[in-house]
Amino acid sequence: MTKDQLPPRLLTRRRALLAGAAAVGAAGTAGLFTTFTGDEPVHRAAPAPAQGPQKRSALKPSSYRLQPLTGYGPPKAAPRRTLVRREPMLQVSARGRTMVLSFDDGPDARYTPRILDTLREYDVRAMFFVCGEMVADNKDLVARMADEGHVVGNHTWSHPLLTRLGRGRIRKEMERTCDIIEESYGERPAWFRAPYGAWNRATFQLGAELGMEPLAWTVDTLDWTTPGTRTIVGRVEDGAAPGVVVLSHDAGGDRSQSVRALRTYLPQLLDAGYHVTVPRRHYA
Repeated sequence: MTKDQLPPRLLTRRRALLAGAAAVGAAGTAGLFTTFTGDEPVHRAAPAPAQGPQKRSALKPSSYRLQPLTGYGPPKAAPRRTLVRREPMLQVSARGRTMVLSFDDGPDARYTPRILDTLREYDVRAMFFVCGEMVADNKDLVARMADEGHVVGNHTWSHPLLTRLGRGRIRKEMERTCDIIEESYGERPAWFRAPYGAWNRATFQLGAELGMEPLAWTVDTLDWTTPGTRTIVGRVEDGAAPGVVVLSHDAGGDRSQSVRALRTYLPQLLDAGYHVTVPRRHYA
């Protein structure tokens, strides 16, 4: 499939957020002028004139006018709770031949755009677990990920070994990255991946407190060892199966092999009938 043959772009998160904000604003404005019960406006009849002289009373402030705008919308749902897990998710549950491609350590201006180009060419969505310090220099790439429908997860700020850090430092690594992702992506991350795959109880607890699910991987391409493009392709093809999460990298070193491997194995996966997509959240 070529770029000219791609279907119209789906409504992405950033556009959905902007459209939702506009709708809320319009609804709030309408609420200032008309009160509704069900689908019909309520027309209040004017009171009949009182008989005889009436004693004037001081005007009282209108409770309607003093009501905050937020009161006009529907009641807010209770915040959804993220479970504290004891181990990370290794695969996704989905119907059919579904797989997830994930890329760690970026974004990197040398390699991430080429990976995004390939994913766009084949109309495929992927996950990018980004490091905050890399986002700081490449916010435009994270914005592009949002525009093209990819999922951005938290991979800490500086890629430390979390099992050697105290809770305060772990929280800072996670929370600071959540903030910069929200700034550039348009919403806070819903997924977290520990650097080096090193998890402990604190990482699960703090990740859940920040609203993130822990996601590891099923197939490790070991592309960071630069084993050769053919070797990376072979590892993906050999490990392909329903529910599999593939780990690759788009930063942290020379990722030319990773870029070339994606261009080879992605069309082969699609030709084999695999649906390459991103996972959905499951809340408690």
